[in-house]
Amino acid sequence: MTDPGTVTRVANADTQQLPSSESPSPCSVAATVKQLRQRRGDSLDRLAARAGVSKGALVALERGGTNPTLATLVRLADALDVSVSSLLGQTPSPAVQVANLADAPQLWTSPAGSWARLLLTTVPPTPTEIWRWHLQPGDAYPSHPHPSGITESVSVLSGTLRLTVGNVERTLGPGATAAYPANLEHTYTAIGRRSCQLLMSVHLLPATPTSRVHQ
Repeated sequence: MTDPGTVTRVANADTQQLPSSESPSPCSVAATVKQLRQRRGDSLDRLAARAGVSKGALVALERGGTNPTLATLVRLADALDVSVSSLLGQTPSPAVQVANLADAPQLWTSPAGSWARLLLTTVPPTPTEIWRWHLQPGDAYPSHPHPSGITESVSVLSGTLRLTVGNVERTLGPGATAAYPANLEHTYTAIGRRSCQLLMSVHLLPATPTSRVHQ
């Protein structure tokens, strides 16, 4: 149950664009998406349908005219069988990777000051995205279902999280970790009167030479 002093604010992940001051260049994302689409032999219509985005939004993205939302990036990454890091043009090294929070791209913010940063993506054959999330009290982020086989885990560093996966709801406090299938709708909500800090891992499908490139 939500803390009586907390008002839940659900983010519209499909309309909130990446923060322009820290987001990657629209042109670099555009070139990567277009290259991946063409390499797969997808038309604009086919990729838009598979990703669940409008053709107009995809055309605008490939022209480099707009910053995509985090939801659009995730939908396209799922549809193209790549990581979000790949769409951002990041190429992980097979050696030890070190990521500093201050240097990680901030890919989502809310009016209340919540944010999400993609720290790094591990190398294939089973890439994993490592994210840091900061949710202000009452803020919620709903995520669309990912392809079957993708799983997520989330660890609460501070604050209290209400995790909803499908019809299942769990409340997690500091030190708690949950793992769940990501092919169901899932929502993260900061409850209580303090902000919530999360470390989230997205365990992607095994890489194949024909699907996962630039990783």
